[in-house]
Amino acid sequence: MSLRIREFATDDLETIKEITVQAFEPVSIDRNIENSFGTIKGRDWRFRKARHIEEDARRQPEGIFIAEWEGTVVGYITTLLDADTGVGLIPNLAVDATVRGQGIGRRLIAHALEHFRRQGATHARIETLDQNEVGQNLYPSMGFQEVARQIHYCMKLRDSEETPD
Repeated sequence: MSLRIREFATDDLETIKEITVQAFEPVSIDRNIENSFGTIKGRDWRFRKARHIEEDARRQPEGIFIAEWEGTVVGYITTLLDADTGVGLIPNLAVDATVRGQGIGRRLIAHALEHFRRQGATHARIETLDQNEVGQNLYPSMGFQEVARQIHYCMKLRDSEETPD
């Protein structure tokens, strides 16, 4: 396997958004909300999840790393570093379904952790949903310790077609 991990380029954004939608379908809070409430304001969960990647690219594009296999983008990881606290966060990680199970996610995480170390971080955080079995196995195998569980709630405030007064 000829895998290369490189820095993010603006041209990668649409591709990693596509990989995100594909990868997060079974493990997305946004998908869970849609399953309970339907689409919101005419936008489905894919739109909302893809916006998370746009936000990561806006905040710290230098903290996004791309996995390329034989010249094709097959995955990515986003990182955010809070230099004041020494904590690095991995908000998003996804690998194309056609190449999963080959250690690409593991390599991306290792790259992100080394990035954090070079930047002076002392700790790294990552989170996953209880329905994400891959994450629940991968992250501890790389040395992450579970420190908390969180429950997400959502409620409908008004019909999404209504406009505020």
